[in-house]
Amino acid sequence: MAFFATGNIHKFNEARRVLAEFRISTAMLNLETIEIQDDSLENIARASAVDAAKKSSLPVFVEDAGLFINALNGFPGPYSAYVYRTIGTKGILKLMENEKKREAYFLSVVAFFNNQKQAVPTCFQGRVEGRITHKERGRQGFGFDPIFEPLGGDGKTFAEMTTQEKNKHSHRAQALRKFAKWFFSVILVLL
Repeated sequence: MAFFATGNIHKFNEARRVLAEFRISTAMLNLETIEIQDDSLENIARASAVDAAKKSSLPVFVEDAGLFINALNGFPGPYSAYVYRTIGTKGILKLMENEKKREAYFLSVVAFFNNQKQAVPTCFQGRVEGRITHKERGRQGFGFDPIFEPLGGDGKTFAEMTTQEKNKHSHRAQALRKFAKWFFSVILVLL
């Protein structure tokens, strides 16, 4: 069993489905963990994993993700959750209003930590290239999903895809699959 420290049910459902492909059952730990301010998603995920493991006394994994828009010099990046809460998708679309170059990518970092067996968390990354749409499309997913169209996604935004479709393309699913393969290889050592 893998313990996912998150308060986001959407992230949990995506993770649960991906990890089930590897026959890993997943439990959601709804913990408030620290989220440091840093330009590195990996540093943020590592700090959250350490905090979650200490608070729960369990081996846990966390996930942090960011939307990086090329025309905005990588903004909002590791500050995506804050930007979403403050200006949302409409604010990003406003910033991109007259921009012709709309390339962007989502980056995800999964960090696993067992404070009884590890000195530092182990991290896994996933990245998906795509573009920012001109308007919101779709009602699935969460966050910036309605304005992000991944390459190879048949012209759909993440919000126009089912969770199963999204997990074929998503940054989070990529990072979780890397984590799952590693988890199986070290499960007896770390648990």
